Amino acid sequence: MATENNNLPVRIYQKQFIAMMQTVFGVQSTFTPTFGDLQALDGIQNNAIAFSVKANDVPVAVGSYNTDPNIAFGEGTSKSNRFGPMKEIVYSDIDVPYDFNWSFNEGIDQFTVNTDLDSAVADRLNLQAQAKTRLFNGKLGTYLVASAAADLGAVDDVNKVFEAASERYTDLEVVVPVRAYVTAEVYNAIIDHQLVTSYKGSAVNIDENGIVRFRDIVVTKTPTRYMAGKAIIFSPDNIGRAFTGINVVRTIQSENFAGVALQGAGKAGQWISDDNRQAIFTAGTSATTTTSTVKPTTTTTTSHA
Repeated sequence: MATENNNLPVRIYQKQFIAMMQTVFGVQSTFTPTFGDLQALDGIQNNAIAFSVKANDVPVAVGSYNTDPNIAFGEGTSKSNRFGPMKEIVYSDIDVPYDFNWSFNEGIDQFTVNTDLDSAVADRLNLQAQAKTRLFNGKLGTYLVASAAADLGAVDDVNKVFEAASERYTDLEVVVPVRAYVTAEVYNAIIDHQLVTSYKGSAVNIDENGIVRFRDIVVTKTPTRYMAGKAIIFSPDNIGRAFTGINVVRTIQSENFAGVALQGAGKAGQWISDDNRQAIFTAGTSATTTTSTVKPTTTTTTSHA
């Protein structure tokens, strides 16, 4: 197809790259449990807004049914209601903006690539999807830390920190699974803690030296570079959304070498409502975390996944 690029032939790969990005993100993104599947849009222009969501700030009121004889009847006829005062529910539109952009620009010379061009393009698009997922990991970790309602302090004892988090989630009446993204240092401290037994609300697989839960909070070991300086990020599952809009992904015949330029550009971002941010907490710093734990003196119960 001809474009304004000096009438050089162009092949478009937006739809393929969207599918690849969503697949790779689902498998490789550290924070998929919190943000769910990657939302992707094709062919966006220079718009600043990714999408709008419907929301309202009216709390759910729990009242009692009033059977007073002068409510809705008698003196209250046509002037009162036994269900209590009526609140109007109005949903407002919240615009969600893009937060950052991404691009890539690579050259594939048919004389030096040592494989056919189609295979090279497919391989590079897959690697670009993986690179963008790592970019997302860093952005999402930073966003979670910035959105946290409170920091629970230093991780001098992982048990105390998880106790504090558990108490907060109980008081908040969070009904979905809660997850703790932790550095390798904290993860190892949990593995070695004396309370890591199946009857203490934990689940362990000794054969794999892995832990699934600690104090009924799901534990996910996370690379330090995605933790934005924190040792632990607590977050309920599926409370936010991650999204990307793709301007273009294409190959275009090069005038400078015998091959094609592989190019792509897009925008991306993430969103968690203000209400849901009240259920995000952090703890410790990844650089100074200390863990005073005691090694178990008895055999830990083994569970096989």
